[in-house]
Amino acid sequence: MIGSVEDSRSENAECVVRVENATKKYHVGSEDIHALDGASLDIHRGEMLSVMGPSGSGKTTLLNMIGCLDAPDNGGLWFDDVDIVALKEKDRAKLRLHKIGFIFQQFYLIPTLTALENVKLPMHEAGMGRKEAEERGRELLASMGLEQRMKHKPSQLSGGEQQRVAIARAMANSPVMILADEPTGELDSKNASRIVELLRSLVKSQGLTVVVVSHDPNVTSKGDRVVYMEDGKIVRKDGGEREEIDI
Repeated sequence: MIGSVEDSRSENAECVVRVENATKKYHVGSEDIHALDGASLDIHRGEMLSVMGPSGSGKTTLLNMIGCLDAPDNGGLWFDDVDIVALKEKDRAKLRLHKIGFIFQQFYLIPTLTALENVKLPMHEAGMGRKEAEERGRELLASMGLEQRMKHKPSQLSGGEQQRVAIARAMANSPVMILADEPTGELDSKNASRIVELLRSLVKSQGLTVVVVSHDPNVTSKGDRVVYMEDGKIVRKDGGEREEIDI
């Protein structure tokens, strides 16, 4: 078991993540930057949530918090009913490894490893056996249409292929949530559309929760909901019942 649950919040069992009045401040030189300023958000199981906002609005800080890479200075953060604020860093790391997959704009594939080796890496870190990791890695890459590219290194792959390898790697340990930070920013429109449809298919076929941060409305429009951020606050939520939040 990863950590203990301080607050089971059983009445909100449909929520994978709950962020409650979270604040986060960074010191840059002599200046305090309020990256999050009272942000609150429920993320529901099996939805694709899009996050939009101008640069410096707090999107990446919010994503880092949802991904348990960081904890709020004040306020609450729960992941699958686990109180993240109360966890030690080693327990947050275990939760990230087993429950969260990350996809980034720059792909972050290890250049000296093949596509298959990149995908197997997080499985080895989680203690999976060599044979099982090999089989799952091949299965994931095949599901991304990369059967013929498994032995290729990143420099031998197109941008779209590299991003599909990154998605396969994010799926390696069967996470419950995928977090994507500008996942199509380095791709042309055709490959970008394909990546978004891949993410959408993971929500539909596997019941995953996907959170996408993007400036591209063609990407964010594919989500079930769109959250807009300004100055560290969530200022509007669109999708389902519309909710306006005063700031």
